[in-house]
Amino acid sequence: MDGKTRCGWCAEKDYYEKYHDEEWGVPVHDDRRHFEFLILEGAQAGLSWDTILKKRDGYRRAFRNFDPSAVASMTDEELEALLHNPEIIRNRLKVFGARKNAVAFLKIQEEFGSFDAYVWRFVGGKPIQNRRRTLSEVPASTPESDALSKDLKKRGMTFVGTTIIYAHMQATGLVNDHVVGCFRHDELS
Repeated sequence: MDGKTRCGWCAEKDYYEKYHDEEWGVPVHDDRRHFEFLILEGAQAGLSWDTILKKRDGYRRAFRNFDPSAVASMTDEELEALLHNPEIIRNRLKVFGARKNAVAFLKIQEEFGSFDAYVWRFVGGKPIQNRRRTLSEVPASTPESDALSKDLKKRGMTFVGTTIIYAHMQATGLVNDHVVGCFRHDELS
């Protein structure tokens, strides 16, 4: 124990604590990282983040280190083979959805110059600084996640409902949802 106060969701699991301390809520400006979190958050739908974190390395291997161009070019046969890969969630819609999302991701990059430029527009170009005192105050979605979700769906993405997208916004630092007492809240403010 290092004596630091953290958000309650990461308690008692070393890998959760590491993820919380080093990644969650840190503003992302790298397109490949955005794509990684979109794939992982979509894979989480109906499951726990714990399950996904444990399979993260398997996802990196299966989805070509989250290179959206490489994922967009995956064949049906390659995706079918992934349905037998125990290192990932073997859900047909999620596996094939990764390629569909990669194609849409590339179109967004082409239109806006980068996915990063596109996504940060939904929060006015800087992280929304929330001041939640407890985890129970953190919403499942917001008007910003509603708008981003709707736009991503319009652009052809799947597994991008508003709750999934809010989780993406939290993970990639578009919003700071570390609770006020957490040591990371002030560091990311």
